[in-house]
Amino acid sequence: MNMCLAVPGKILSLVSDDPIMRTGRVSFGGIVKEVNLAYTPEAGVDDYVIVHVGFAISTVDEQEAARVFAYLSELETLGEELSDALHG
Repeated sequence: MNMCLAVPGKILSLVSDDPIMRTGRVSFGGIVKEVNLAYTPEAGVDDYVIVHVGFAISTVDEQEAARVFAYLSELETLGEELSDALHG
């Protein structure tokens, strides 16, 4: 079973403002990637966007982004604990 995940990121800068190929540099907890922002024309620098396979698909406020980061961190911790229990 494959699982796809969309994650929030903070727009650091706009690379191209062309309506069709609008892109920006987006930070995902310190990892910076170039993301297509064509589907979120309202998003600007310092906004948070939900990104799936390289495309920002919606905007989200900072509090919601923080909740998602906390949830992902919790999942990572649980995964490590499960791995230790199974292999320890």
